[in-house]
Amino acid sequence: MRRIGSKAIVCLLSVAWCGLAIAAAPLAAVARPNVLFIVADDLGWSDVGWHGGFGKTPHLDELVRTGIELDQHYVQPVCTPTRTALLSGRYPGRFGPHALAPSNLRAMPIGTVTLASALKSLGYHTYQTGKWHLGSRAEWGPNVFGFDHGYGTLTGAADPWTHKYRHGPYEDTWHRDGRRSDEEGNATELIAAEAIRRIEEQRSPWFVYVAFHAVHTPVDAPEEYKRLYEGIKFDEDPARHDSRLRMAAMVAQLDAKVGEFVAALDRTGQRDNTLIVFTSDNGGIESLKNAYVGTVGDSPLNSENDPLRGQKNQLFEGGTRVCAFANWPGKLAPRRHAAPLHVVDWFPTIANLVGYPPAADLAWDGVDQWPALTGNAARPGPRTIYIAMKGGQSLRHGDWKLIRAAKSDPQLFNIATDPYEQHNVIADHPEIAADLQARLSEQQALDQPKLPADLAGLPN
Repeated sequence: MRRIGSKAIVCLLSVAWCGLAIAAAPLAAVARPNVLFIVADDLGWSDVGWHGGFGKTPHLDELVRTGIELDQHYVQPVCTPTRTALLSGRYPGRFGPHALAPSNLRAMPIGTVTLASALKSLGYHTYQTGKWHLGSRAEWGPNVFGFDHGYGTLTGAADPWTHKYRHGPYEDTWHRDGRRSDEEGNATELIAAEAIRRIEEQRSPWFVYVAFHAVHTPVDAPEEYKRLYEGIKFDEDPARHDSRLRMAAMVAQLDAKVGEFVAALDRTGQRDNTLIVFTSDNGGIESLKNAYVGTVGDSPLNSENDPLRGQKNQLFEGGTRVCAFANWPGKLAPRRHAAPLHVVDWFPTIANLVGYPPAADLAWDGVDQWPALTGNAARPGPRTIYIAMKGGQSLRHGDWKLIRAAKSDPQLFNIATDPYEQHNVIADHPEIAADLQARLSEQQALDQPKLPADLAGLPN
């Protein structure tokens, strides 16, 4: 056998080392941006300026104009499910029936890999501020699911002035890192101030997840935002006018806070290295009572979703297709992106962007949308989007959408030709309806039908 000399061994080792270095280069060379992910609460399709709505939203309008308007961005019809989908990359029903509705129970098992924990594993500083709504006990809070720091409410809503939830075991919900915190001030202002503080720390790379309570009931905002609508009469009835004025003011306050985020990024020189994503967690609700601890009035004239059909807690477009955009100067060219995507896509999309390789199969239901957002993708095939809630499900495949509810007959719509869902054409297309029924059943079979045993009997 021919012997290999020491010089040859050194050469071979050098080649092998270079090969390893080249293999590792794509991940190491990934430019890891800051990620500012903003979720509004119950924001209606036509509450905002860029949809011709009643709310004054100049800062959001500018981000849409200079970014990518996500015209068909889908979410779940209510709060907890959308937040579960965002952070897990999975449809919420995969975790159990409790994750398909607003809940105070823990939505995901402890140890679930989340967008926050994935980014943290890459050296990101991870912060949550605002509404959590994925478990209303401290031991189920943001710090347990990958966030270095969490702040705001553990519950799904709170009075903007008292910061309290509904009467009961979760009434006192304002916290910092799982410890109760009693503070004075308006909730939206406090949540925004926390986000700005984290931005200004400049501990790059960072992930700041801002989950506003605005514009969820109780609907109110400081007087300075109401003055923006002086001279406007929203309704002849005083109570309805006051309700819509409070709503419009809260929309304007939300917009102003986002403007302050952008100003902080500009001021600290981080704007060009920050991806901003904005979405609502579901569509708006047109009128509702206030069940929270405080003195804010009811909302008989609240949000608008026109021309979309339906509202929050419904499977029609008005409940699940929301105001959304992505903005990153120099990286995302301004345009309107009309292809369907779902909030479940953001985990795999951001994971690809920052070079996160899952150590195991995370069973993502989401699809990496980065090639499509940058315009580098080939023409995609029909996208399937499955949305489940208690009492019904919908499935969109390509342009076709099927709604199957427990208390009504199935409905079929062609979203391309009938975006406002005015014409149920299920009788005209039985073969398409059958195909979508089968696809929906396949998805539903992947959902967990039983409540996790350790949550049984706990107050919700």
